[in-house]
Amino acid sequence: MSNLERDPLELVCEEEAKVRLAQSPVELLEPRDVPLGGPRAMNVRRTLPQRNRSLIGAWCFLDHYGPDRVSETGGMHVPPHPHTGLQTVSWLFTGEIEHRDSAGYHAMVRPGELNLMTAGSGICHSEISTPGTDILHGAQLWTALPEKARFVEPRFDHYAPEPVITETYELRVFMGSLAGSTSPVPLHSPLLGAELLLEAGASVAFDADTSFEHGVLVDSGSVRFNGTLTTADQLAYLPPGHGTLELSAEPGERVRLLLLGGEPLGESIVMWWNFVGRDHDEIVEYRKNWQAEIGAEPRTDGSAETDQFGKVVDNTLDYLPAPVLPNVRIRPRR
Repeated sequence: MSNLERDPLELVCEEEAKVRLAQSPVELLEPRDVPLGGPRAMNVRRTLPQRNRSLIGAWCFLDHYGPDRVSETGGMHVPPHPHTGLQTVSWLFTGEIEHRDSAGYHAMVRPGELNLMTAGSGICHSEISTPGTDILHGAQLWTALPEKARFVEPRFDHYAPEPVITETYELRVFMGSLAGSTSPVPLHSPLLGAELLLEAGASVAFDADTSFEHGVLVDSGSVRFNGTLTTADQLAYLPPGHGTLELSAEPGERVRLLLLGGEPLGESIVMWWNFVGRDHDEIVEYRKNWQAEIGAEPRTDGSAETDQFGKVVDNTLDYLPAPVLPNVRIRPRR
């Protein structure tokens, strides 16, 4: 998914966050609505990044969307756009999305199946909801690649996790390990990603790695996460040092949530548009390369042409130009 946010307002003020942390170790992050563009813009609810929480482990971006009636909004129609220094994590609850990228992969994103694209040194891809999709509902997440891996070769991985089913919950672990289930997809830092369906009024406690920080994004229902009530669309953050993840659904409604985690990245990143780098000048160069490669802004400085992002396989859409850079240097996030 392309990050088309033009005005990335940060909604959680520092003083409010300090008060909340004094009362509970769990910090609640509120979403902001962001249109993905077009005459019938599909709106997403963005909870990462924010001013007071840029990362959870290596998770650096979280968009949550739907249920979206495609006949009314036009669904997802994101033409070829670039990425660097990250992995895109596509997870659907309802609907279907067609993925094409410049590494030669063509795949469908379907509910309960992970599509993981490693951008590494550079890739471009398109995401279009399929004609048969009536309702589109899911999440798009990014993880920042650590310094040792951010220039790896681009690749694509698909995995359909076998659910862990009990009387009170259903768990699908799509990245990392939890409750005896382990995903085989390649990771470049310790991470956890899972979908949990929890019956109304039920509770579960998972053993957790105390070196991890964790996040819970509630899709539907309300749940108490380590004692803190978290409602639909909120992202709850739990810092490292907790060996148990306690989740209790409120009575009356089944809960669906995404459980995320990872060791703190320990590195500063610069994230702008669809690029993750380490400083402002890298981002400038990535943008310059992309614009030149798609013919939007031919080079005038005499520098050599690049093929950093390639071309999407069997593409019939116009490539998406990059927005104009801000007039200030982009500050790193940590």
